[in-house]
Amino acid sequence: MDKPQLIASDVDGTLLGPLELLTERTVAVIRRATAADVPFVLVSGRPPRWIPRVAEAAGLTGYAVCANGAILYDVGADEIVEVHGLLDPMQLHDVATALDTALPGAKLAVERIGKRAVDPDVKNYEYEHGYRNPWGDGEGETASRAEVLGYPAVKLLVRHAGMTSDEMATAARTILDGTVDITFSSNSGLIEVAAHGVTKATGLAEVADRLGVGPDRIIAFGDMPNDLEMLRWAGHGVAMANAHPAVLAAADEVTGPNSEDGVAQVLERWF
Repeated sequence: MDKPQLIASDVDGTLLGPLELLTERTVAVIRRATAADVPFVLVSGRPPRWIPRVAEAAGLTGYAVCANGAILYDVGADEIVEVHGLLDPMQLHDVATALDTALPGAKLAVERIGKRAVDPDVKNYEYEHGYRNPWGDGEGETASRAEVLGYPAVKLLVRHAGMTSDEMATAARTILDGTVDITFSSNSGLIEVAAHGVTKATGLAEVADRLGVGPDRIIAFGDMPNDLEMLRWAGHGVAMANAHPAVLAAADEVTGPNSEDGVAQVLERWF
């Protein structure tokens, strides 16, 4: 493609190295791109509260798409700009009931959002007893299932330590397909449930519209199934060499792994 007018990148497994750090090479190319007035947008399954550390290391202060497209976050202003596709308590309870059949023994957690990345007036992250975060515990609050599902959420997290995420997603879709969107960003027994039609592609499209950039001038990077819609929507979708097989098959190009600065390898063509 010609020199992109907007760069979009997933965070974990894509932009960050294996130790969840940005390398000097990757930071340098991001800064050259933004110095050339090309926006660099973080597009992640992460909640907003997990974004500032990465944005600060990369020198980014613009938009970030969070929670797989459900949240548009202004990093510099620490402001939640838009929230899309909230799952209301009735939907959450209906999904949970279906999952009890599809994935017996699964444990649930939810992500909620207020006006800022961390809002003291909102319980951003709640989980039922027995839920284990594959990225490590230590945040959020344990609550009963009724409390976990009792308030609107931007994302429902479903954990089953005895299955892979691929297996979980296949089982859950047999019952829920078409009513909600099911994806995953780790294959360690965790799927993520969002309102139907809310994806990284819809979140990135909103940023592109605000910045006046067409999809044909956008390059996007990703590694897991929650990146698929974004890579297909962007003018040039790039998969990391370490990507999920479905992502490798859908991409326009495959770059090096995140452990070898795969994002930088591509962007250095222009910056």
